[in-house]
Amino acid sequence: MKARINFFTASPDTMKAMLGTSEVIENTGLDHRLLELIKMRASQINGCAFCVHMHARDARAAGVPNEVLDTVSGWREAPWFSERERAALAWTERLTRLGEGHRDDEAEYDQLAAHFSEKERTDLTYAISVINMWNRFNVGFRHEPE
Repeated sequence: MKARINFFTASPDTMKAMLGTSEVIENTGLDHRLLELIKMRASQINGCAFCVHMHARDARAAGVPNEVLDTVSGWREAPWFSERERAALAWTERLTRLGEGHRDDEAEYDQLAAHFSEKERTDLTYAISVINMWNRFNVGFRHEPE
């Protein structure tokens, strides 16, 4: 599949802003492993091969074991995700699947609140929002994995 456009050259100012949002996430203090896991999970849900590939590579480089990366989509059944990671992955799925109805999210939010401070919940929600934005650019313009 051929890329539709190169969005970096089409709108450099927009892409500079998007890169800036990503930079903010890296400075939130959230654990790198956790960030890569939520980026992978949102990208899997959104069908963004570019982002799944990139974040799997980045996670491996940071020392995340292959068995963890191989089971991100089945995190509920895999034994190697911490309760904190499970809360973040559930929140990621909830926010990424907004269009699938307005089911009750109190249990998910309560679990999130049990493991993350208010600042961390805000930063995590920001990170989830940003990866969803990147997914839409990469999927919409058919940006393929490198």
